[in-house]
Amino acid sequence: MFYKLSPDGKYVSYLKSYREKRNLFVQSLSDGKEHMITSFDDFSVRPDYFWTYNDQLVFSHEAIDFDSFKMYAIDVDSLKLRTVLSLNRVKVGMLNRSRSEPNVITIKMNKRDPANFDIYRLNIKTGELKPYLINPGNLTEWFPDADGKIRLVKSSDGVNETISYRPSDDTPFKPIIENNFKNSVKPIAFTGVKNYFYALSNVNRDKTALVEINAEDGKEQKTIFSCGKADILNVEYSRNKHRAEFASWEDSIPHKHFLIPAVEQIYNSLLQRPELKGNEIRVIDRDSAENKFILNTYTDRNPGSFYLYEKSTDKLTRLGDVNPGLLPEKLCAMKAISYKARDGLLLNGYLTLPQGSKHTNLPVVVIPHDELWRNRDSWGYDERVQFLANRGYAVFQVNYRGSTGYGKAFRSAGFKQVGGKIQDDITDGVRWLIAQKIANPKKIAIFGNGFGGFSALYGISFHPELYNCAVVQNGLINFFTFIKDAPPFLKPYLKMIYEMVGNPETDADQLRAISPVFHTDKIKAPLIIFQGAKDQRANISELNQFVRELRKRNVDVKYFLKPNERAFFRNEHNRMEMYAEIEKFLDYNMRVKP
Repeated sequence: MFYKLSPDGKYVSYLKSYREKRNLFVQSLSDGKEHMITSFDDFSVRPDYFWTYNDQLVFSHEAIDFDSFKMYAIDVDSLKLRTVLSLNRVKVGMLNRSRSEPNVITIKMNKRDPANFDIYRLNIKTGELKPYLINPGNLTEWFPDADGKIRLVKSSDGVNETISYRPSDDTPFKPIIENNFKNSVKPIAFTGVKNYFYALSNVNRDKTALVEINAEDGKEQKTIFSCGKADILNVEYSRNKHRAEFASWEDSIPHKHFLIPAVEQIYNSLLQRPELKGNEIRVIDRDSAENKFILNTYTDRNPGSFYLYEKSTDKLTRLGDVNPGLLPEKLCAMKAISYKARDGLLLNGYLTLPQGSKHTNLPVVVIPHDELWRNRDSWGYDERVQFLANRGYAVFQVNYRGSTGYGKAFRSAGFKQVGGKIQDDITDGVRWLIAQKIANPKKIAIFGNGFGGFSALYGISFHPELYNCAVVQNGLINFFTFIKDAPPFLKPYLKMIYEMVGNPETDADQLRAISPVFHTDKIKAPLIIFQGAKDQRANISELNQFVRELRKRNVDVKYFLKPNERAFFRNEHNRMEMYAEIEKFLDYNMRVKP
């Protein structure tokens, strides 16, 4: 879907399938006519496309098998397509589009040095590429103002980070805030008053709050909103009015605190409409006048719909559904749960039970989440959860210590606890399910991707009494190679990984003790593994050897290596095949096999 509005509010754009690839379409809001902008049948258009302020669309695709990147631009009036950038083995990201210079965009690119992103100004009409800010070697984030000028930057040595400020392009950056990695200040936007900016900060507090900071000296001027139960995760910001409109957080379910009464009134009015009752609403895009908005609605049983809302007329128009074939009433409710870990720490998570009257002695699939210290499980639609619950499995997810969203102390409690208390949190959750009579203790599977894949492998290695099979997608099997083979642009974060997980030199014994690749002798349970060969974080030869070692030991391993996929399978055929194989695997090991 990936709907977006043109800044003048005249068009809505979106991605939809053409010859099994995502292509770009535009609909005129004046006459409703649809235009097909691209017709690629070899590569899909990336979801991070955008509009310029003079009705041009800029988009790109990555050829995964060739490691190439191409950026295109097209004028909506003429529909003439032109190539703007064509590069190999380069990462590119868009930072800012300019209202005063609509043909110029600001991008970050690691063309000069794979380990560092530099900032460039790119003219999408002429293709002229001008360096704007060369990275001295430690810059990791850049924050443009409303005019596209970069006035705030964040630098890091992996453990300590510094935010620096400059009032104009002609002045040097001056450090204003220094933190270590346990503290965080995330600039959002300048307020439009003096040189103040909004930020999410947990400095001198446990839970991240929305604050206002003076860029001249880095001092916090005031706390705009904080919540005692959870971190503020997101802030809706109006670029037109230079104001924060609401802050959102999530303990068990999503919450919003409105800062502008008129905005709250609009939200409450929308939620009274029959088609939106019980839904969460996200603002996806807005036009420059902030009269037209694209909204995304969703629930735990519905991946959602997209609407065009016109404030001046209070008109709501459905644009499309993520999956119109799904019937929400046939799907399963995701319920928030909590339990105590063995050391007394309160843990939160979600339990999705299959429909029906039976809520005891159920087969259970445990899904530990990926991206330790950068992620958490949230309430909402999850295709894996619904796929499994629909087939009669209870699905258990836990925000183990180290997960984000619950404050600094909770996140820090996971440091150096990979394979330790983090895994204990998952184990304690499974035992809680058994004690509550929800889980059939002989029918429990564990399913994870990335770090969750590590947790699944660790679980069947060191807790064989709990799990009778495991599903792993792009799983982390060796912390030594995971750290050593990090892509160049992630090198600045290695020191932080040493602090959070372990240093391969000083903590070698610990990393060896937890890495599944060294413990093939402990794995007995059936295992199914899915891996993309182009996954930058994976060592494919090592994974192949891992599978061979398991098979030598007569472990039942099914292994699917897809040549043109990365960590997340994008090809629809491959995704469908993966789910079909998971269904067969679980059905046999959780139901048929004695």
